[in-house]
Parts: sequence; structure tokens; C-alpha cells
Amino acid sequence: MKFIHLSDLHLGKKVSGFSMIDEQKYILEKILEMIPEIQPDGIIIAGDVFDTGVAQVEAIRLFEQFLENLWKIHIPVFVISGNHDSADRLSYCSKFITDKGIYISKSLSGDIEPITLKDEYGEVNIYLLPFIKPVDVRNVYQEEFENYTDAVKYVIDRMNVDTSKRNVLVAHQFVGNAKLSKSETSINFREPDNDKEVYNVGGIDNVEKYVFDVFDYTALGHIHQPQNVGSPSVRYCGTPLKYSLEEIDKQKSLTVVELNEKGTLKIDEIPLKPKNDMRQISGKYEDLVSKENYEGTAVNDYIYAVLTDDDYIPDVVQKLRTIYPNIMSAVYDNARTSQNNSADVYKKYESKTPLEFFGELFQRQNNENLTDEDKKILENLISEIWEVEE
Repeated sequence: MKFIHLSDLHLGKKVSGFSMIDEQKYILEKILEMIPEIQPDGIIIAGDVFDTGVAQVEAIRLFEQFLENLWKIHIPVFVISGNHDSADRLSYCSKFITDKGIYISKSLSGDIEPITLKDEYGEVNIYLLPFIKPVDVRNVYQEEFENYTDAVKYVIDRMNVDTSKRNVLVAHQFVGNAKLSKSETSINFREPDNDKEVYNVGGIDNVEKYVFDVFDYTALGHIHQPQNVGSPSVRYCGTPLKYSLEEIDKQKSLTVVELNEKGTLKIDEIPLKPKNDMRQISGKYEDLVSKENYEGTAVNDYIYAVLTDDDYIPDVVQKLRTIYPNIMSAVYDNARTSQNNSADVYKKYESKTPLEFFGELFQRQNNENLTDEDKKILENLISEIWEVEE
């Protein structure tokens, strides 16, 4: 049984004010073109289909077209909501399209039943777990949970997974020690009572990997870098496109998962090439606008520019945009800005959390640092704001 594992499409997303919808349309078309060679038995989409809970019309139409194209070639699709999606909106027509082989998870409302496919090795049970928080599980089952691990484990335990068969879970949570990019903002702090470090990613708390041990493969969404978490059987496929500066040196890929007889698992990564890449250019202004330097390069790429000029240039972004139409921003790296001899000005900012930015501002305005109590209040406030936005 072979699956294409996708997640975090973030349809309708904007990066530095630029709509990614054309890039997203292009990459989905490329994925469709790859299907005849891959010959998958199903497509998994592990959450964050849209970038916001109230998706743009053009983003909805793009997703509908993608599903229609998959339906035309008779490939089952398994979709869950992520923390950016509205589960109810995403699954509004699921009752009608299930018969077409398109399965979209609803909000958690009770025990989750599997969707069963068959091949020469027997049955494969696919469980669709929408993004959940402990409060969601509590509201359904009237049980209290101390953390995300306990809440997710409770839901999985109620699935009564038959481990003699092959089982796949589709989920959208922050699991284990996954490596993060700045597309997913993190907060790290220590609980005052037990000095335990807590990881929080865009409002999503850590779920321990062991809760997924009953599955032959756990198809995860939420983290934007493709990676295994502890073992190949628990995996993030990453985004099909770059959505942050920190990803400019990363190769995006398509994850293909193959389950044959029980106990076997094969994972392939197929490189994905975008219509326009995201990259950084550096140098003096006169060099960046010199025809001999930019001619023959992909000037339509999404560009972050680092200027090494000592003097500031008025309206430099607008001037650079005459050559690089998709320039996202420009910063300076010169004697006045490179006090720490940093080789990359952008990464100095990308590496900071919102709490660190606020702490620096507070220190400058008040000539004192935030207390530990202040930090804890701010961490909780930032987390609450993210959850409301998502």
C-alpha cells in the first residue's frame, strides 16, 4: 500500500505581503503530474490545508480543484484539519464526498473509526485524528487531562487499534523533539513547580512519541521541515513550498510511504521544484543592480537582499524591485550594523522569539529586565493570542 504524504499546504498564505496562491497552484499541479509514475493508493493531507480558519475564496477553489483532479483518477484522499484550519468549515461537505473516496475529518465528537483499504497483504486501517487540544477531548469525554500527551493518548486508546493489522494515523500535533523552522514560532520555558521544560509551537504543546507506537505509520503535519521523529514510522513530510527565510537553503520534497507486509516500511523523498524559489542575495547595491551580475539568474525568485553598502540608499526596496519584482525585504550588513560580526543579518532577527523581542524593548524603555514572573505571564499571553488567531 503506497501513500503520498502531504501537509501544511497553507493555501492562501502570504509571505512578506506576497500572495503564494500562484506558487501553490503550480506545485499542486506538479504533484498531480507525478502521480502516474508514483502510482499511489491514496493521498494523505495532514492538516493546515488553509492558512486561516476563514479561507480565501481562491484558496478554497484551488483545494476543490485539487480534490476534483484526484477524484477523476480514482485516488482516495484522507484529510484532517490542522491548527490553522476550521475543522467544521473544512469538513462541511464531507458527508456527500465520502462516497467519492474523499475522507475529511470532522471536529472531534466521539470515538474515531478507521477507513479500511485492502491490498494483496490484507487490510490497512487509516485513522483520521483532527488537530485537538486537551479542552477538546475534555468537552467530548468529560475527562480532565494535564497535558496534550495524555489527551491524545486517551483518544488513541479508544480507537482499540488491532496491532495484528497495518494501521496508519494521520495527525497534526507537535511531537517529540522535532526540529523547527521559524515558520512555526516556538516558546520554551520551565514550569516553576518541577523545572520541567515545556515546548510550545504556535500554541501546540508537545506530544510524546510513544503514544503513536501502535501505528505502523503516523503521518504528521504542523512542522515545516521534513523529518522523522525518533523513527521512520513517525514522520513530518514538511511543506511543499518555502514559507520563511530560514528555509531558503532547504530542499522541499514529496514524501512517499509504502507499507507492504506487516512490519515493513519504505519512505522515499522526491524533490519538489517551485515555480519561483526563495533565496537571499548579498552585496553592494551597485553590484546587485549590475546587469552582468543578475542577467541569467532567476530574478523572479522571492528575494531577501543584504546590502553591504556603508551609506543607506533611499527607497532601496523599490529600486531593487525594478530588477527583482518579488523582492521581500532589504537589510544592511555593514560596519554600523555588524557589531557582532554576524555573517547573516536576517538570521540574527529570525533566531529571536517574540518574548526576546519584547524583553529587549522592555529593557530599553525601563532600564531593567523582565522578571521570571513577567516572562511567564507574557508566554501564556502570547500562546493565547496565537490560539485565537489560528
